[in-house]
Amino acid sequence: MTLADGGSARPRKPLHSVRRRAHPPGLGRFAFRAARLAGRGIMRDHQRAPTRREMLQMMGGAIAAGAATMTEAKAQAPSIKPANDDVFIVVDVQVDFLPGGALAVKEGDQVIAPINALAKRFAHVVMTQDWHTPGHVSFASSHAGKKPFEATKLEYGDQVLWPDHCVQGTRGAMIAEELQIPHAQLVIRKGYNRGIDSYSGFKEADRKTKTGLEGYLKERGFKRVFVAGLATDFCVAWTALDAREAGFDTFVIEDAARGIDTMGSLAAAWRNMAGAGVQRIMSAAIA
Repeated sequence: MTLADGGSARPRKPLHSVRRRAHPPGLGRFAFRAARLAGRGIMRDHQRAPTRREMLQMMGGAIAAGAATMTEAKAQAPSIKPANDDVFIVVDVQVDFLPGGALAVKEGDQVIAPINALAKRFAHVVMTQDWHTPGHVSFASSHAGKKPFEATKLEYGDQVLWPDHCVQGTRGAMIAEELQIPHAQLVIRKGYNRGIDSYSGFKEADRKTKTGLEGYLKERGFKRVFVAGLATDFCVAWTALDAREAGFDTFVIEDAARGIDTMGSLAAAWRNMAGAGVQRIMSAAIA
């Protein structure tokens, strides 16, 4: 005999009858099993069966845990299947932006594996390549008394000054050898105008000079743009923002990008992209 919540005595059901009982409606098999196992733990510890209240509490916890697990699994499950009107843009995965390079992005090399995997899921891939002249206006070495990462004013506005990087014809400007995307259909070079920097794959920093990428993508009939590469807070963000402005549904794949994060630039970039309607996803979302 055991006491229920109401205080009245009732016969304890044989263990085999409990095992055969169906789980309550709305409670998954595994969640119900977890609640039962928890109940057995109480019986072992206290040598009594759980009360109805205890059992309901355990079942409620199991339901919540099961729901959380299902929500997490759903979030990680592939939900986007690339179509023929989707394009994957790989931004500036170049030697100078990798560890040991002239303008190395922290963990920049860690984007290579996810980008290689993602590229296999897309029929259409475009790449961008920083391609600066020697003595480019964005280099700190071109401004007397200035140091890398300081800012200056140019004709088109504020400009962060960088170490010399991705100079035309140098090894640092080369696309990383580990990047395996033989089916890439276009490489857009940018930053080759000596007097204008260029972060975006669409427009240079004066916001007037176009690279031709927008026209190419529209003529090919692409509707959605997926962006990854280096660096999240500069060339990736500017490319994504310009893609959105051009009317494309735009996604940035967070785990296939890395940022420089100077003076809060990474957080600001994510805020700006969210405000423009750029969607932030993980590579696991792409089937």
